[in-house]
Amino acid sequence: MPEVNDVFVVVMGISTVFIGLVCIIILCKILGVCCQLLSKKDDQAQQAAPSPVAPVTAAPTPAVIPNRRETVAAIAAAIAEDLGTDVSAIRILSIEKL
Repeated sequence: MPEVNDVFVVVMGISTVFIGLVCIIILCKILGVCCQLLSKKDDQAQQAAPSPVAPVTAAPTPAVIPNRRETVAAIAAAIAEDLGTDVSAIRILSIEKL
């Protein structure tokens, strides 16, 4: 059995890798084109459907938070639990309703 040349092994390995990379690039390009076509169809379908117009309302006034101290304590406890710290290490400066 004849021995395989080292250069041949290196060339075959490099060519296999690069051929595989080129195939992955081509596959990504094809999938990108397919996704663009599907998103264009979705955009056209959304534009064709009439959207209901919502009436313009005045800006809401800041709501009063009932039991403010209890709410702040509950929020601080939840944040401390998530961060893994002590509740006394957390200082809440303000609370805004979203």
